[in-house]
Amino acid sequence: MAGTPPPAGGFAIPRLPSPSGSRARHSINNSFSFGPQSLVDSLAEANNSGASNNRRSYLDPSRSILQTSPLRASPRQTRRTKTTASRHPLAIDTTDVFQDDADDEDDEDDEDGHEWGIVDRMRLWRHDALMQHLYDSAAFWGDKIVSWTNDPNDAFWLAQTYFLKHEYSRAERLLTRPFPTTPPRTGPLASVTRGTFQPPFAPANAKGKAREMPPPATGRAPDLDDLAPGVKRLPLGPGEMIDVAIQYEEGVSRLVDMSVACRYLAAQCQMRQGKWSDALEMLGESNPFRNTGKGAPEVPNMDGGIKIEASMCNLRGLLMLKLNRGDQAKNCFMEALALDIKCYEAFEQLIDGEMMTPEEEWDFVQKLAYRDQTPEDADFVRLIYLSRLRKYKHTEDQALVRRRLVDDYGLGDNPDVLYSFADALYTQLRWADCYAVTSRILALVSIHKATIPLHVACMYHIKHLNSKLFLFAHELVEKEPESATSWFAVGMWYMCVEKYPEARTYFSKTSLMDPRFAPAWIAFAHAFSMEGEHDHAVTAYSTCARLYTGSHLPLMFVAMEHMILSNLKLAEEALVAAHHMCDSDPLLYNERGVMAFMNEDYENAVTLFAQAIAIADVVQTSQVAWIPTFINLGTALRRVGRLENARSAYLNVLRIDYRHVAALSFVGLTEHLMGNIDEAIVRYHQALSIDPINGYVLELLELALEASADMGPFGPKGGRPPAPGGEGGWDAKMREHRDAKGKAAVAAPLDDDMSMGMYP
Repeated sequence: MAGTPPPAGGFAIPRLPSPSGSRARHSINNSFSFGPQSLVDSLAEANNSGASNNRRSYLDPSRSILQTSPLRASPRQTRRTKTTASRHPLAIDTTDVFQDDADDEDDEDDEDGHEWGIVDRMRLWRHDALMQHLYDSAAFWGDKIVSWTNDPNDAFWLAQTYFLKHEYSRAERLLTRPFPTTPPRTGPLASVTRGTFQPPFAPANAKGKAREMPPPATGRAPDLDDLAPGVKRLPLGPGEMIDVAIQYEEGVSRLVDMSVACRYLAAQCQMRQGKWSDALEMLGESNPFRNTGKGAPEVPNMDGGIKIEASMCNLRGLLMLKLNRGDQAKNCFMEALALDIKCYEAFEQLIDGEMMTPEEEWDFVQKLAYRDQTPEDADFVRLIYLSRLRKYKHTEDQALVRRRLVDDYGLGDNPDVLYSFADALYTQLRWADCYAVTSRILALVSIHKATIPLHVACMYHIKHLNSKLFLFAHELVEKEPESATSWFAVGMWYMCVEKYPEARTYFSKTSLMDPRFAPAWIAFAHAFSMEGEHDHAVTAYSTCARLYTGSHLPLMFVAMEHMILSNLKLAEEALVAAHHMCDSDPLLYNERGVMAFMNEDYENAVTLFAQAIAIADVVQTSQVAWIPTFINLGTALRRVGRLENARSAYLNVLRIDYRHVAALSFVGLTEHLMGNIDEAIVRYHQALSIDPINGYVLELLELALEASADMGPFGPKGGRPPAPGGEGGWDAKMREHRDAKGKAAVAAPLDDDMSMGMYP
């Protein structure tokens, strides 16, 4: 048992204090609705009555569910405790958020003389079983504890155990059924007080003879036959709420009406069962604590944990996504992160779900209340969040953030920080460098959800790694068959071998397993496009644009498909919308340049292509990736007659890749237009040495040779400036040149070796 010491703060959750004359009693008469308004009213009543912090902590949304010792019914206020060799480590309570002040004093008086009873021991068994993942054991002993104590805290722990066992319906029922708030007065099973027997489930305020029951026969312990006929039980069933309200004015309530933590857990259970509307009703359509004065972002957490109000907002956002209410989901996640910056799930949904544009992300994360909520750790939390943002803008600031995380905080080999480096390299289209970093991450942690899509994409782009992608996909399916990323990797392998229908099958499976997995949706649409199904591709990209409202990529891909289909008006609208969302992606500027070129607006095309190259230089992307943009720029310049500038653009491509066939061909064409026929012929031959059957280059070479034959060694006939003697002088020189070549051919001896050596 010594191997499972409690974390700092113990192991229990806030619970409702037992009803007493010093506090308002709970009643089920005002709790027919599953909405959270009853909790808000109770909190307001506690604030107005001047109740102590202990008494209203179970309703305080700014507190967390920090775990304290489950050994006792209620955790204790933080205080100095005495540790003795006779006490188990789990018995050392440190926090009390439910106990009355008078009860605290009694506990302090009895601390040294406390003797463990059967309930104490079983609470220890329950907790140690949870720590060892023996959930059936924890549920078995926890169920007995609740039957003995009727303690809301024990009931909460039992519901948590059911949740961990994936028995969500069972946990929900425990949290939402009528629950007696008065435990038996003494003993784990029953008590004999002044000649009357108090049954375990009979509340102290029961009406009529339910309060007094005949005591068991003297001289022997009561057995089941004696107890069962007279036990007073709470009514259950379809009309349980009405029956309980009629029979009990007070002393009976539901756990969801007694504690914010219980209501949050009940909503979690309902969500796991697919009861999204019921879960949303449990939480409320909007934050019910927003105007209570307890839920402002600048209000610090009371115990250093994560505000349960923020967790409820995050869960509300997830439910909004399930109900296809994306805008409301975005607001819920933003509110959750604003309430408590430690709620990383809300941050992940906002950023990985691409709910905001890059500029909105940057502004929102920069303005969070770091100093108010975590003064000591504010700088680190801000840096680690900034490192996860998209890398289209603020590239210098992003690089400084990563450098500080490495130098100041020693996170140079942390998977999340390494992922930030990999994401930046991928944005810069530096596949090989990104692959090296992602390989390091996966060597450290084996599975890293954010890294795997980048790793797979790099293996797709680097052709000699395609075989490794096959092995990697098999490995993922063996390790994580229930993970969406595993089947995404399988789909990407089929993309490598151009089996697009099979690829779409696995991308569909991925999106069904995780509907918010953006790479699968984009790859699904790519598979249509690469197969030539452009209409279907437009539909798939449009679905992506609807799901990921903060990403400009789906709209840009929609525009590219419309350009292929010659729907230029629709393409232009999509490009304008994409540019409004992100004005710092060089690929978007390239596509806008193509759009202008197709509209024969060549000057604007030149400007846009030049801007794309300039932005690519700023973000330090791979030059190889932007070879098409250089060629586009040269072609646009050639169309406006700026041949020298066009040749320079093509030569830039040859400096990057001297064997690029298109660049060699376009340099030859530009030289041809400039009248440099011999240089053009050389470039055409260079291109054909790499691609001998290129029909366009062969045709251009034939035209150049004809022009060269017509031109001769004395320049073109009638050229500018005119040859000496005019066209007549040019004709005379050409005749003399041809006669001289003919005489030389006749005088030359026949090379027998060359003529005969061709045939045996």
